[in-house]
Amino acid sequence: MASEGKRIIATASKKVPLDYKNILLSDVFNMDFLGIVAMIDPPRQEAIKAIEQCHQAGVEVKMITGDHTLTAKAIGESLNIVKEDNVISGPELEKLSDIELEAVAKKYQVFARTTPEHKLRLVKALQSNGQIVAMTGDGVNDAPALKRADVGIAMGIKGTDVTKDSAEMILADDNFATIAKAVFEGRSIYDNLKKSILFVLPTNGAEGFVMMASVLIGGHMPITPLQILWINLVTAVTLGFALAFEPGEPNVTTRPPRKPNEPILDGFLIWRIGFVSVLLGSITLMVHHFLIQFGADYGHARSAAVNTLVAGEVFYLLNCRYLREPVLGKGFFSNPKVFYAISSVVLIQLFFTYTPFMNILFDTTPLHTRELTWILAAGLLFFIIVEIEKMITKKIFDNDSEKGGYFNPFKKIVPIRKSENGTMKSLWSNPSRSNFM
Repeated sequence: MASEGKRIIATASKKVPLDYKNILLSDVFNMDFLGIVAMIDPPRQEAIKAIEQCHQAGVEVKMITGDHTLTAKAIGESLNIVKEDNVISGPELEKLSDIELEAVAKKYQVFARTTPEHKLRLVKALQSNGQIVAMTGDGVNDAPALKRADVGIAMGIKGTDVTKDSAEMILADDNFATIAKAVFEGRSIYDNLKKSILFVLPTNGAEGFVMMASVLIGGHMPITPLQILWINLVTAVTLGFALAFEPGEPNVTTRPPRKPNEPILDGFLIWRIGFVSVLLGSITLMVHHFLIQFGADYGHARSAAVNTLVAGEVFYLLNCRYLREPVLGKGFFSNPKVFYAISSVVLIQLFFTYTPFMNILFDTTPLHTRELTWILAAGLLFFIIVEIEKMITKKIFDNDSEKGGYFNPFKKIVPIRKSENGTMKSLWSNPSRSNFM
C-alpha cells in the first residue's frame, strides 16, 4: 500500500480501568491489534504541470516529508520529481556530516522520514552549495527551515500562526501551482523593470548627446532646454508608463534563472543604453542639419529636431517591448496600452507643433509635409537599426550562455556559477499534500 502512495496507520486498543487518567509509555505494550487504515491524497493535476514548468525554467523541485520511504517515492514519481531510487530517509541523513550532506542534498530529490532538524540541515546544505532555496511548509515543525530558507512560503489556509510568522510569504490558496505562477510573474516584472530603464536612460541620453555634440561642434542649438523639458514630460507620462503592462515574454517559463547578484545595469544594458543614445542623437542632428542644408529656417529645423526625438522614442518603445527578441511577431498586439500611449503622444505632438500658443511658448514652427516625411523616415530607420542590433547581440548572448556566461561587450564572457546540472535549485516541502495545494 505504501508503494502505491498510501499513508498507513495501524490501530490498536487496550482496556484500562475507568478511573485511569494518565497514560505512560509502558501502557502502550501488549495491546490488541485492530487493523490498518490506508489513506491517499492524490496530487493535483495543476501541481504536476507546475512542477514540470519549474523544471523547464531551471528551478529544481525537491520533496521533504515525514512519510514512509515507499510512500514518498510513489508520490515523487507521480509528480515527476524522482525517478528510480533517488530517495533517502532521515535516519540515513543523520549518519552524514555537513560536508557529506551537501553532496547528498544535490544528488537526491526526495527525502523521507525527516524531522525538523533534517529539514533545517537540508536547507543549509543547499545554501552552502551556492543555491537559492525557497521552502514551503504548514506546520510548527517547518518553522526553523522556513526561517533559514532564502524565501520561506507558509500555507495561508492550513498553516499555523508560527509558520506564518516564520515565513516571508504566505500562500493564500495553498496551491503549489500558484508558486510557479509567482515565479514567472516575478520574472515578467523584473523584465519590465529592465525595459523601463532601457527606455528611459537612452532617450534621455540621446537628448544629452544632441546638446553636447552641438556645443562641441558649435553653431545653432537644435533643441532648447524648454523643449527638452517638454519631451521628458510627454514621454514620461505616456510612453514609459505603458511598459509596466507588458506581459511576460515567450521564454519567461523556459529560460534559466538569473544570477542573484547580477546587477540590473549589466553589460548588455550599458551597451544598449550607449548605442541607442548615440544613434538617436545622431539621427536627430542629421535631420536638423539636412533641413538647414535644404533651405529650411532655424524654426522649422528646431521643430523637426524635437519631433524627431519624440518619433524616435515612439519607435524605440516598440523595440523595448522585447529585450532580445524581434518585436514583430505574434505578441505584437498583446499590450494595447502601448498603442494607446503612442496615440496619445501623436495627438499631443500635433497640438505642440500646430497650435500658435504652443509655437510661441516653445519657440517652434508648424512643419510641412516634407518635413514630417523626413521625421517618420528617420524614426523608421532608427527602429530597423535597433532591431538589427538586437538580432546580433542575441546571437552573441546565446553563444556566451552556452559557454557558461552572459553577454558583456566590454568583457567577452562573464562566468556564472552553475549547479551540478546547470540550474539554480529551489527546495519545496512535499508538494503532493493537499494542504500545500
